[in-house]
Order: sequence, then structure tokens, then C-alpha cells
Amino acid sequence: MRLLPSLLLLAACSEAPPLRQPPAPSGSDASQSDPGFEQVQVGHERELRGIWLTTVWNIDFPTSSSMSQSAQREELLEILDTVQAAGFNAIFFQVRPEGDAVYASSIEPWSRFLSGTSGQDPGYDPLELILQEGHARNLEVHAWINPYRAKVTASLTMGAGHISVTHPEAVVTYGNNAWMDPGQEVVQDRLIDVIEDLVTRYDLDGIHFDDYFYPYPISGTPFPDSATYSAYQSGGGTLSLEDWRRDNVNIMVQRVHEVVRDLDPTVRFGISPFGIYRPGQPPGILGLDAYAALYADPVHWSEQGWVDYLAPQLYWPSTQTNQAFSPLIDWWSDLGDGRHHTFAGLYLSQLGETSAWTLDEFEIQTTLSAAHRSRGSKGNIWFSYRPIHTDRQEVRDFLATRIYPQPALTPAFGDRSSPVEPPRLVLEGATLSLDHDDPLRAFGIYAPTDAGWDLHQIVPASNHNLDLAPGRWAVTAVHRDGHESVGLVVEIE
Repeated sequence: MRLLPSLLLLAACSEAPPLRQPPAPSGSDASQSDPGFEQVQVGHERELRGIWLTTVWNIDFPTSSSMSQSAQREELLEILDTVQAAGFNAIFFQVRPEGDAVYASSIEPWSRFLSGTSGQDPGYDPLELILQEGHARNLEVHAWINPYRAKVTASLTMGAGHISVTHPEAVVTYGNNAWMDPGQEVVQDRLIDVIEDLVTRYDLDGIHFDDYFYPYPISGTPFPDSATYSAYQSGGGTLSLEDWRRDNVNIMVQRVHEVVRDLDPTVRFGISPFGIYRPGQPPGILGLDAYAALYADPVHWSEQGWVDYLAPQLYWPSTQTNQAFSPLIDWWSDLGDGRHHTFAGLYLSQLGETSAWTLDEFEIQTTLSAAHRSRGSKGNIWFSYRPIHTDRQEVRDFLATRIYPQPALTPAFGDRSSPVEPPRLVLEGATLSLDHDDPLRAFGIYAPTDAGWDLHQIVPASNHNLDLAPGRWAVTAVHRDGHESVGLVVEIE
């Protein structure tokens, strides 16, 4: 569970359009073009280095809904610069905190966390800005969506287009929140429409859900979906209430998987569930039963191949026996069984809150995560950006020097039927022009070592001209799906 405080890289970029270089004239430096380049096998240890950027309650961005458009833009660019400098390579940007939109949507109203008023246009599109500027900094951008939360304050009136306005019968009050009833078809259809719109109109790297499915239970207060369940039974449904609720969530996850895959198979779809699947799994682990309480079944999603990754929120220190990090990351890594990656969620917001939450503890957790790399544990996602914003305990330097000192691409997803073609290169003096016919994520620049080749630099796909220092370099093309070509060797005198 993402517990809130109140509740408990590397390469300059160019905006030049893609270049289609003609063959270079014979006898000049420019005669080095694709067919003449030596090919070498290169690669490096991939790792997802993600950060959750939270918009609900203005936790991370914008830090105030009263900020001007220009101030919000400036703050967002500062976030991207800081995240890049700390060594991250992916941002999980919360674009639908409460059935609204932190982007220009014709389906749902603008989020009140941008302006203070639901439905009020902030005058710019934060998602478009973070995509443009994030990609230029070698940061993947994943759209983080809350599938069912309608309002974090149930009494609020939302703007036109909000599901509480268009379909009030599909929204229920539970505690202080308003919740979309997962058993109602209109709720699922609305979510699919939102995702189709996002994937179609924006150059996203991923669609991401956190741990909120059916809400965390309130003792003594049942979730008010009896009318929906009765309608299901009247229609001939035979599942128990608990199995019916899980089935509602499973149907939603499958539909999202299918629509994302059909629209753009290079867009990843992943979920960050509560860190304990069921008490006793693995042995000795105690805590909330997410299978029974949230009706979330990541084991089933994994077995069905509906997710590209799971990011279990392992929000306990390694020393906390009943929720110890080591057996949990071991269990979750085994769950993938080659079907998907595991990116354990780390609770950075707890840094310094108790003696257990130290910088050393986070180094232990990243080391334990990496120890299961062969079984698919290939990175982490950190919650949230706020301690980095304030540079609590000099965490920025800690991340940049102790955790992420070397550049890395995120892991590739899926299988390929054919290798990625190498880039087309034209060398004129020390300036290298790069091009490719396929949609790319980046170009990789490798430097020779005694043992082979090490990744030296990641160049954004939008950068088609690069000045290289004297030496020998290998250049790769990184497809949008993350798979990488062989390296082409260039020599700069």
C-alpha cells in the first residue's frame, strides 16, 4: 500500500528532424557509411530505475495547485533535470489520480490538482511536456493510472465529464473516498476509453497501475456494491461475492492488456500490487491479504501473461522479520518465471522516519533486488520524488554515486522475430550522423575496454548528430521495444 505521510542522463539532445544521409563521396572521411563499418557484439546489464511522480494531493507535482502555468512548467523541468542527474531512466507520472486527467482529455475533466478547480484548463499539457522533455533526457515516461478511484474527497463536486457527473450510479462512497464500482461495465468501458485515448495520442512508454483495485477495507464497513452483485446473480451469475470481485478486476486487467498490445505492442503494461500476495506466501510473511481484501490476483495475471512486469511494493525494511525484504523479493522474482520482469517498489518516503530507514537500508534493498536478476528482477521503482526534491539526507548524491553511477537502458520486453537493424551512420570528421527506419528509443555509444565494450553514453533517439571525442566507439540502435542492434565501430582521429 502506498502510505502517504499524512496518512499513517547522460547525453545532449537535438531537435533536428530525422536525417536521411546520401552515400558519402569516395575518398573522404564521409565514405564511412553503414556497409563499411565493422560490426561487434555489445551490450550491458539492463536495469529499470524508476521514480513515481505523484500528482494526487500535490505530493510531488505541482507542489501547489495555485502555481502559475510558467511556474509549473519550470518545476517540471527541474524535476526532470534532478531525476536525470540522480541516475533514473524512467518516470511513472500519475495522470489519472481521481477519474480526472493531468493531460488534455476529451473524456475526463482536467485534474483539480493543477488549478484548484476540477475541469479548469491549466493552459498547457503536463503529459505532453514531460514526454517531450523526458525523452530528451533519456527518461521513459509511463502513464500511471488509478483505475477505480473517483474522488479522494467524496463530498467534492467534479467537473463536466467526470464519471460522478455522467454516471453517478456507478460511483459509491466508501469512507472519505468516492469509488468507481468495479462490477459495473460502464466503469471498465470508461477506463478502456481513457487508455485507448492515451496510447493513441501520446508517445508513451508504458501504462501503469498501482495497488488500488477494490479499496483497502475499512473495519466494519462493507464495500457498497450489493446492488451490482445482486444484478449479477439475477442474470444467472454463480460466483461467490469474493470470486466475483476478483473476476471483475481480472477482466479489467485482461482488457487493458489486450487493448495496449493491439494499439502499440511497444508500450509496456505493468502493475504495482501490494507487496504481500497472501499471508504465508512466502512462509513466515504476515500482513494484509491482498487477494482477499483488495481482490487483486497478480499470480493469475502473471500466469495469463497479461503484464509485462510486476512492481510489488516491498515497503518494509530488510530487518522487519514478518515482512522481510529478502524472502519477499525472492518470492516475487520466482513468480515471473520468465514471463515478465519484476521491479520491486521501494519506500523512499520513509527515509529518516525511523532508525530502520537509512540510506544503507536502501542500498541493501537494491542489492537484494539485483541478486535475483537472473530470475527477472531487473530494477526498482522508488516512491516518491518528494525526498529527492528536498534532497533529504543528501539522497541525490547517494543515488548518483552509490546506486546508479553508470548509465543503463531499461530492460527489453517481449521476443523479436528478427534482430534490430544497426543504425545508418555517416561520419564527417568528428561528427557522426545517425539514422534508422524503425521507431527508436535511443542510440547506444560504447567504449572499448580490456574485457570488451562498456556503455559510455545513451543518446536520445531525437538526436541525429553527435560529436565524438577521438577514439574507437561502437554505436547501436535501441528499438522502442528495448531490443538493441549490434554495434558499428567508428574511429575518430
